[in-house]
Amino acid sequence: MPFIERGSARIYYEDAGEGEAILTNHGLMEDANYWSETGVTARLAENYRVVSMDMRGHGRTVVENKPYGFDVGTMANDFGGLADALGIERFHILTHATGGMAAVRYAMTSSERLISLMLTDTGSATAPEFPGVDPVEMQQGFIEAAERRKTATVEEWLAGARAEPGPFLFKMDEHPDKERMWKIYEGFLRRSDPVAIGNFMQSFYSDADPMVEGLRQIKCPTLVLLGEFDIVFLGASEIMAKEIPNAKHVIIEGIGHMTAIEDSERTIKELLDFLNEVKS
Repeated sequence: MPFIERGSARIYYEDAGEGEAILTNHGLMEDANYWSETGVTARLAENYRVVSMDMRGHGRTVVENKPYGFDVGTMANDFGGLADALGIERFHILTHATGGMAAVRYAMTSSERLISLMLTDTGSATAPEFPGVDPVEMQQGFIEAAERRKTATVEEWLAGARAEPGPFLFKMDEHPDKERMWKIYEGFLRRSDPVAIGNFMQSFYSDADPMVEGLRQIKCPTLVLLGEFDIVFLGASEIMAKEIPNAKHVIIEGIGHMTAIEDSERTIKELLDFLNEVKS
């Protein structure tokens, strides 16, 4: 399996296709298979080189020693580190959820390297607001969930998620093809280290600042895409779409947070339409 070494991390990546490079990452408790198992990687790889990493604390990436780098700055810089290791000068970025928080921070300081930025179901603050939930209660809930993730078996965590899908998984759970989708989610759990995920959750989600001035410094074309029922990131996406100078804002009707899983064809269409628009 291919890895790059960055400090204490051995970052796993997959490399498919040829052409302009698209570097991808993913959301919490996911991995590069978020894009490959939904068919996004294969479709993009027909015309692009798609390099998909497992983020620190996720999937097949291994972080054995401190500092783990489970902070947004370090994870933002992993994009540049991966590109440098592979000899890629300029590239697109495609992200989902937590991964987008790192990507948008990278773009605030390094957008001259970016051909474009694709942000799906995400925001620029790493402590997102949950509608109707007190921020202190939300933070405490994250800490408790992190501790449960460290000790729960895959079966126990999956049973809990299915019993209470919460704001991120509820629309997926309502889908007629939900059993196939839950299998994809189960795969994420089986490929990850639960202790690493728990430590990541306790470290990463700490900054409520949407970094508006930073958003205004992003110079590359940007796609802000999410599902109509992604209730956590509807407001955050509006901020990014408003403040990033060259942003396109797309809301896909009828789906929630897991856009590539819930409706891969419409997600792929929006990504390809955007990429065609930004062709040099």
